Amino acid sequence: MYYAIAILLVLLTPLSGRAQSTPQLDKMPVDLETQLALSALPAHVRPGATVYLLDPAKGYYIARQGTNGFVCFIGRTDWEWAEFRKDVFTPIGFNAEGAKSIAVVYRDVAAMRATGKFTARQVRDTVVARIRSGRYVAPSHTGISFMLAPIMRVYTGKPGDNNVMTMSMPHYMFYAPYVSESDIGTNSESPKGPFLINPGNTVLGAGKGLHGYVVMAASEELTAKIRNDGKGLLQRLAAYNPWFKLDAMPMHN
Repeated sequence: MYYAIAILLVLLTPLSGRAQSTPQLDKMPVDLETQLALSALPAHVRPGATVYLLDPAKGYYIARQGTNGFVCFIGRTDWEWAEFRKDVFTPIGFNAEGAKSIAVVYRDVAAMRATGKFTARQVRDTVVARIRSGRYVAPSHTGISFMLAPIMRVYTGKPGDNNVMTMSMPHYMFYAPYVSESDIGTNSESPKGPFLINPGNTVLGAGKGLHGYVVMAASEELTAKIRNDGKGLLQRLAAYNPWFKLDAMPMHN
């Protein structure tokens, strides 16, 4: 489960009218989207978390204001690949630090896509320009992004390899800005982790990715519990859209 990467330098002028290559995202049923978004977080923080849902015509909005600083939503656009797809669903959660330094990029990207006035490449270049200007920053201290949902549909390689897969792979992502694999000795081929995901290293250059992560799979015991507890959610999702039919049961069983 790799994410992000790819980028140019300049901010291009938005197109007038709706960009021709912008497939319109569907609006998920509110209760289903909420349940899937919350499943990304550890159970004990879900009651106080803020839930963002997506309005395809406007972007993310707060469906439930939380109290504990954690946020969750379903990512539908990965800007680093510079393409707009309809079939990416990334349930993800952040602590308060990630909410202000990383989740804001997801929200801005969704808002740009929703206007229909930007190509995917222009969205990517806009994010890059904002990174270079300092508008987007790295997390200021250690934290975790949570991807503990029983299912996700995500990119399986780096930008340029634009394949996606539906899989079950509950895991934790520890913030690792400006880090490369050689810095920490991880192996991206390790099925259980830890391994490094740092999109910016491809987009901005080695050691320049501000939103990198060291990824670690959830324990086998927790993974089994997540899959068991999520059976009802998986059935609802598969009935909602065939994209949610599992292609693989990953990392470990």
